[in-house]
Amino acid sequence: MAAAPHVYTHGHHETVLRSHRWRTAATEITEPALQLARAEANARRQENIDFVVADVHSLDLPDNTFDVVHAHQVLQHVADPVRALTEMRRVCRPGGIIAARDSDYTAFTWFPHVPALNDWLALYRQAARDNGGEPDAGRRLLSWANKAGFTDVTATASTWCFAAPADRQWWGQMWAERILYSDLAQQVLASGLATEDDLHRISQGWREWADASDAWFTVLHGEIICRA
Repeated sequence: MAAAPHVYTHGHHETVLRSHRWRTAATEITEPALQLARAEANARRQENIDFVVADVHSLDLPDNTFDVVHAHQVLQHVADPVRALTEMRRVCRPGGIIAARDSDYTAFTWFPHVPALNDWLALYRQAARDNGGEPDAGRRLLSWANKAGFTDVTATASTWCFAAPADRQWWGQMWAERILYSDLAQQVLASGLATEDDLHRISQGWREWADASDAWFTVLHGEIICRA
């Protein structure tokens, strides 16, 4: 059996990087993502940061190197999240912290009901699984940590909520563009999962949702904090 591919379903189109810029430590492994991180570090005059590219399944880093090893929205995209967590523990110093946070797509919920968004969710979940990922990673983090051998694990959950006018416009317009122009769009077209008409209909659905005065969308995340 061929190994599962290592593919970031979203890709790194500007519509994807836009959401990466929005994220912070409170709230990938390609050059566009690294360039974005380097630019942000330079803008903040942070000179004590190194950026390297590595495979989380097999990190080219020494044992017991870091006090904190954190993966945000990463494990949902990798072929073997248990192995990834094992590697994260290997490079963490004894007594250090290994933390992860991942979305759980099936648990996403929104109002008002826009049929095109249901189609978007089904399409994304299928594409992510075709890439060897697990879009419902959030609910599995504790299980993966246990399988990786962690015995001191705190599992929690948190949400992003897009309801204020500016927030829902940002979220809705971002997805309206991403479904047309990102790697996800190219993948579902090439695989026959969707047609151009399908994607334009979904894009319009996102704009319809964003323009509703009572629109509300919540993203559920699973979280784990583990002690090495």
